[in-house]
Amino acid sequence: MGRTLAYPKRVSNTANRYKHRATYDLGPIHSIINNSQVLHVSFNPGPDDPFPAILPMIGQMGSYEFPSAGIDEPLDCYLHGYVSSRIMNLARSSESEGLPICVAATKVDGLVLSLTPNSHSYNYRSAILHGYANLVTDEEEKVWAMKLITNSVVADRWDNTRVPPDRAEMQSTVILKVKVVDGSGKIRDGGVSDERKDSGSEEITSRVWTGVIPVWETFGQPVPSGEGKMDEVPEHVAAFIASKNARNRAEAESAVKVTPPGK
Repeated sequence: MGRTLAYPKRVSNTANRYKHRATYDLGPIHSIINNSQVLHVSFNPGPDDPFPAILPMIGQMGSYEFPSAGIDEPLDCYLHGYVSSRIMNLARSSESEGLPICVAATKVDGLVLSLTPNSHSYNYRSAILHGYANLVTDEEEKVWAMKLITNSVVADRWDNTRVPPDRAEMQSTVILKVKVVDGSGKIRDGGVSDERKDSGSEEITSRVWTGVIPVWETFGQPVPSGEGKMDEVPEHVAAFIASKNARNRAEAESAVKVTPPGK
């Protein structure tokens, strides 16, 4: 039986509240990142701006050095962006290890409706990564990362488009490679958990509905647009939609069946 790899616990990533929901294992953390359509990336914009910056970006975990590495092995986080964006300029001019950033992702699996508003909750999966971002300058690695990210949007999309990118596209697109130093996840699943003072009250339980509304992301029927002349939706798109919808629904519904030790 193989060992489970985990991120080290540091001040920046250690959960202080509801510790029983926390995970530091690479597998679930990387899975949450990879299954999120949008990642929120925060960084310090510099001494002239007092506010932290947060950008919605698309990205994916992977290893260029070891492409066959599994989701539960050490991986880098690749982020896609435009050449002149602020985060890219900061990463380009950063010294030492690179630009310190935080990557966050959240998936909501259910609305937990309890007897009292204070006990309401979500079923959810969330993850954060801390690391140092640098621009990918090797062209082969850059193309590899662009393919990785494109196929994370729709499976097999890269090979079903006009590729490889031309010179102008390569120059305008920048890939950030984040060397991850720590990470953590939090997962809440299960049903309703109420305080005894409420669950033991016949007056309250007889008039308040409690339960979980499963929530999952659904991909709809593709709508033709643009200059493409294909009439039928290609198999790689249809298969992706069917697979994602089935998986998302199964995850949301299965999350309700687990009974957590806390609310």
